[in-house]
Amino acid sequence: MDEVKKLALTFDIGTQSARGVLIDPDGNIVAKEKVAFKKPYFSKNPGWAEQESDFYWENICNISVALKLKAESLWEDIVVVSITTIRDTNVCVDKEGKPLRPAILWLDKRKAEGKTVLDIKRKAIFKVAGMTETVNMIKQASPCNWIMENEKDIWEKTDKYLMLSGYMNFKFTGEMVDSKASIIGHVPFNHKKQEWMDEKGLTFPVMPVPKEKLSELVDPGTVIGRITKKASEETGIKEGIPFVATASDKGCETIGLSCVTPEKGAISFGTTATIQYTIDRYVEPQKFFPSYPAGVNGHYSPEIEIYRGYWLISWFKKEFAEKEEKEASKLGVSAEELLNKRLKEIKPGCDGLIFQPYFTPGVAMPNARGAAIGFSDIHTRIHIYRAIIEGINFALIDGMKTLEKQMGVNTESIYIAGGGSQSGEIAQITANMFGLPVYRTQTCEAAVIGSAALAYVGIGEYKDIFSAIDKMVHITSEFKPDMEEHKIYKKIYSDVFSKIFDKLKPLYDIESEMEDK
Repeated sequence: MDEVKKLALTFDIGTQSARGVLIDPDGNIVAKEKVAFKKPYFSKNPGWAEQESDFYWENICNISVALKLKAESLWEDIVVVSITTIRDTNVCVDKEGKPLRPAILWLDKRKAEGKTVLDIKRKAIFKVAGMTETVNMIKQASPCNWIMENEKDIWEKTDKYLMLSGYMNFKFTGEMVDSKASIIGHVPFNHKKQEWMDEKGLTFPVMPVPKEKLSELVDPGTVIGRITKKASEETGIKEGIPFVATASDKGCETIGLSCVTPEKGAISFGTTATIQYTIDRYVEPQKFFPSYPAGVNGHYSPEIEIYRGYWLISWFKKEFAEKEEKEASKLGVSAEELLNKRLKEIKPGCDGLIFQPYFTPGVAMPNARGAAIGFSDIHTRIHIYRAIIEGINFALIDGMKTLEKQMGVNTESIYIAGGGSQSGEIAQITANMFGLPVYRTQTCEAAVIGSAALAYVGIGEYKDIFSAIDKMVHITSEFKPDMEEHKIYKKIYSDVFSKIFDKLKPLYDIESEMEDK
């Protein structure tokens, strides 16, 4: 390690944990510190998800200080700092940058009344497009509208309405600047032009945050400032080191998997499961749904999201895996490791048990519910466990097919990251289900590699992100598909899974109406 002369210090804030990582220009992780949040969020009311805004900064400071102690001999080699964070998490700050209320997280379920009045022209456009219900749902789900309606004094004092990424950037540099590739959430953003929307924008009244309350935007890979004296004192990072704006966690993850051309699909097996691509033109993943700005300048990242993704594994462990939890504790391993070993006991298709993973409604499926279909007396809880994994993959296959159609590109390979990607069993099942080779890179935490790559580009270590990826991303595992098993999955997908939602939609609509009452 004495030969290392340049290091990027990259932080990653997730929903349930945060980490700080030292990464060299070859993509090697040379030191890491991680903290799991004991209480990722709190709920003052059912469905709410909030966290004190400085909770994240305090954790970053603690991680940084601990990492410095662990890797003191390397600390002087840090030449650039960056951060990537969870998306759609907002912070209201005053003119001094002080938070006015707790941050509202992406999984918050409060509903605004959505009193914003749409003009006749917009109403007609949304009606013709069949988007009236979706627009109303977005209005209700947008935290800015709830704050405007219920905390008017807070909104009046709000100088800037920041994404969590923008607030962290401010804490490091004193600048309220954010990357275009981090603006993913309920804010008035023109995704095609990659700029804030003005009042004339079609959907501006749905999330009517005026431009003066929004941060300055820059391209990913831009040096936005330097570590301030105050940040240096709190983190132990040397004052004056350049700080680079990168991209959202999913955007950095896609880069960290080397998925910067459209034939490569990036799958995240995280709390939220996603399949995302990178393409050099604007492509709507679904009609009237935006494609996000990619971590690659001038590119876009169309994405399909399974909102509760690998959260379902946590749900399963809590409800069904008490035996594995106890055994894992004795053995000093994770319960998932024990459960994954048993996946081979169950045949592809789980003896007719099909799991639909849409536990939480989204804008594309406003009344969605989860479903398990095909139970019989032969099914065990391990069947349920495998059915969940297969169900998530079926939903991602659905997403892949949608995105391929929109992009006009066929997927040639899949790259996986996130907690679920650590399992060789899950990786092989994924290859078999997609019928494509599946690859893992040097770390399941690919977002930090992507963030570090952008950081190095920002300071000129690499001429562009493609050059950085060539040096920094390393394939460590390949899982080739069993095409006989793929035939089974292909038939299950076309004959059963792809038809479940439409068949059950009338029931979901009734349940939604009952909840509203």
